[in-house]
Amino acid sequence: MIRFVFWRFNLFTLIWAGIILLLILMPGQQMPEIGDLFSFDKLAHAAVFCILCFFMIIGFSKQHTYQRFKEHPVKYSLIFSSTYASILELGQALIPERTMDFYDLVFNITGVILGYLTFLIIYKFSFV
Repeated sequence: MIRFVFWRFNLFTLIWAGIILLLILMPGQQMPEIGDLFSFDKLAHAAVFCILCFFMIIGFSKQHTYQRFKEHPVKYSLIFSSTYASILELGQALIPERTMDFYDLVFNITGVILGYLTFLIIYKFSFV
């Protein structure tokens, strides 16, 4: 029963991580280009990992099952989100019609950092 609290507060994180996994496993498609480096694909990578890290920080900070995660939600969220982003990007080399792209990894990690900054803006610097 006590572990249920952890899963309850991290449900959105788990669902979102699953959505990211499904998107990664899909065959590659052509995305509209905005430029060489800043294509829609790269911005999408940053956005999905921004949301993942944001959800994870909130979930870790609200749960009471794992005290270490509650005391250091940002640290563990950055580590787990970055690791997940890296593993998924490296794993694309094993998927037909997909390739590992260094710049995708850079934008994945950028998204993780943006998720942390979004958390700061909303929860730390909020005047509400």
